[in-house]
Amino acid sequence: MPTKRQTLKGTGFIHMQGFNLVEVLIALIIMSVGMLGIAGLYVYSMQAGRTSLFRHQAVTLAGDVADRIRANPRAVGAYALAGANNNCVAGGIDCTPAAMAANDIFLWQQQAVDTLPTGAVAVVFRDAVVPLPPTYEITVSWTEPGQNMSYSITIPVSPI
Repeated sequence: MPTKRQTLKGTGFIHMQGFNLVEVLIALIIMSVGMLGIAGLYVYSMQAGRTSLFRHQAVTLAGDVADRIRANPRAVGAYALAGANNNCVAGGIDCTPAAMAANDIFLWQQQAVDTLPTGAVAVVFRDAVVPLPPTYEITVSWTEPGQNMSYSITIPVSPI
């Protein structure tokens, strides 16, 4: 706002209109604090989005191996063993159910390493007493970058 000088009659004082430097500095400080708050919220939302992506990938990995377990019901307990690259999928080899389970676990572990930071996966076989069916317990875990927290997702799976 432009400054305008007006002389008050008979007083000799000049009445000024407009903004002074102190008002401008106070307005600048208030806007700076607001912008810092917005920047902090932006960083927090980026971290939350990254965590959400990792959780989605972990649930997808757990669902993938659960589907593989259900698709290969004759490999009872073999999914809890170590994985091995048996070329069952790409090699056109006729694999046994146990070899297919080892190949599935190998591929699954590779996917976990590729998609999750310090991703680790584990399958535990729980052989139940009759009449209960045996179950698998699938655990996917990872550590968030820049944090000391580890996350894990565990789901039970009953083969068909």
